[in-house]
Amino acid sequence: MQDETSATAAAPAAPTSAPLPLPLKAADTTPERPWPVRHLAPKVADYVARMPPVWVEGQVLNVRRWNSLLFLTLRDTDLDMSLSVTLPAVAAMSLGDRFTDGAHVVVHARPQYQVKKGSLGFAADRVRLVGLGELLARIEHLKGVLAAEGLFDESRKRPLPFLPAVVGVVCAQQGDAEHDVVSNARARWPAVQFEIRRVTVQGPSAVPEVSAAIAELDADPRVEVVVVARGGGSFEDLLPFSNETLVRAAAACRTPLVSAIGHHMDAPLLDLVADLRASTPTDAAKRVVPDVTEERARIVQARTRTRAALTHRLAREESGLAHLRTRPVMARPETLVDPHEDALHRQTARGRTLLDAALAQASTVTARLAGQVRALSPAATLERGYAVVQRADGAVVRSPDDVAPGDRLRVRVAAGELAADVAP
Repeated sequence: MQDETSATAAAPAAPTSAPLPLPLKAADTTPERPWPVRHLAPKVADYVARMPPVWVEGQVLNVRRWNSLLFLTLRDTDLDMSLSVTLPAVAAMSLGDRFTDGAHVVVHARPQYQVKKGSLGFAADRVRLVGLGELLARIEHLKGVLAAEGLFDESRKRPLPFLPAVVGVVCAQQGDAEHDVVSNARARWPAVQFEIRRVTVQGPSAVPEVSAAIAELDADPRVEVVVVARGGGSFEDLLPFSNETLVRAAAACRTPLVSAIGHHMDAPLLDLVADLRASTPTDAAKRVVPDVTEERARIVQARTRTRAALTHRLAREESGLAHLRTRPVMARPETLVDPHEDALHRQTARGRTLLDAALAQASTVTARLAGQVRALSPAATLERGYAVVQRADGAVVRSPDDVAPGDRLRVRVAAGELAADVAP
């Protein structure tokens, strides 16, 4: 037994299988044959290193220095996106105090992949401030594009409701704009109600948050007018309100919109697309609701004017009526009829005279004609004893041969007629 154990121990160990080679391509990796991190990280770094340098624009945040390098975050001015950037301190030396948090810059940087941390950053070698003139030029170009599309046309402007029940307000989370709008509006019309959306009104989050608040208030059927309010600020602070995305969101708002984001000298593009531009939030409050005191005074004034106008009209009409009554035609209305009555009487008398004369003349002519007719009439002959004999058919008998025995005859004499028969 001991020999067998010794023999077994002396036997050589079985050979182990050799490790498989790593896949050459990422598409060839499997759960059984993965790439280790040490193999993938250099490949990513090598791929990123082949990318060319690029000019990137953004807003500087969280600047800090370590030895000769500046570490900062470059954030997009419209959306919540950012990049980590390193910059030699000497490259920003010419900018002095202007290179600080909030500065709008353009950097020339090359992407770098940190193998140990697995993070992507950008190593910059040059930096430039975006000047005020360049920003103004961009805004003017955008202004021309939007104007060509008709977004600033007066025909698009909608009138504000005279007395809105609910006013939507888009304002800063902290600030005086909300107080200015609400307090002044309620002082003018205490019954007005508000739907308030508190948002970020400067920096990268301003555009999406303000645009979303406008869309939300526009979708609320109770809101009759929307006020975008901000208590002024520097040119850079008001840049979001000249952003194309925000301006188009305001143009798409179907509810009348009031822009009250600056002061008298500020002119962001939102002012041009809004239905009404208010110089300040306080001015916006005065524009969206009427003053109850002023309206009551106007009602009293209107009543006074109406009463005075009505009294004056009645007095004028009464005076006119009295004047008409003093005229002779109104004192004796029959004077209008008297001349016509006299003329009628004269015409009647004249007509009667003419008629009497005509009748008398006609009577004389009739008597004369009657005498002539009577002289020529057979009746005169009959009166002298003559008679007219007629047969039954009315034919005058002129000869005995005109009748036969038994014929019925009519004998007309002066005093009348009598019947006779022809004797056989």
